[in-house]
Amino acid sequence: MSTLPSKSLETFSNPSPEHDYHIHMEIPEFTCLCPKTGQPDFATLVLDYVPDTTCLELKSLKLYIWSFRNEGHFHEDVTNRILQDLITAAQPRFMRLTAKFYVRGGIFTTVVTEHRKLGWLAQPPVNLMQLNPQPSTQA
Repeated sequence: MSTLPSKSLETFSNPSPEHDYHIHMEIPEFTCLCPKTGQPDFATLVLDYVPDTTCLELKSLKLYIWSFRNEGHFHEDVTNRILQDLITAAQPRFMRLTAKFYVRGGIFTTVVTEHRKLGWLAQPPVNLMQLNPQPSTQA
């Protein structure tokens, strides 16, 4: 596999497709260029997804994210484009991408976009504290 920026995303077979499980990634080194000024924009991308039959391969994801470094994009456009490319590659049950752009002109911008596979519903989270309450410490 190359170590040059690439728009190619690779996947691998989900080792546990029978379960809904959450994959959380933080990508603190995203950069692209402002399409108006050519100045660099910096962001932390937060990717959360529930895989279906495939998972994203991390090195190809790193090289894909790197490929935006010298391209001009508005925050809203690049966030939605990345999400769409990730959906196309991995076909997840659920995916959310949060792009937290660093301050520019005194303004922080956060863009959140998400996808749900048709018919997929998230199960409510289990609160283990309610199932196994702590014993009282009162005498």
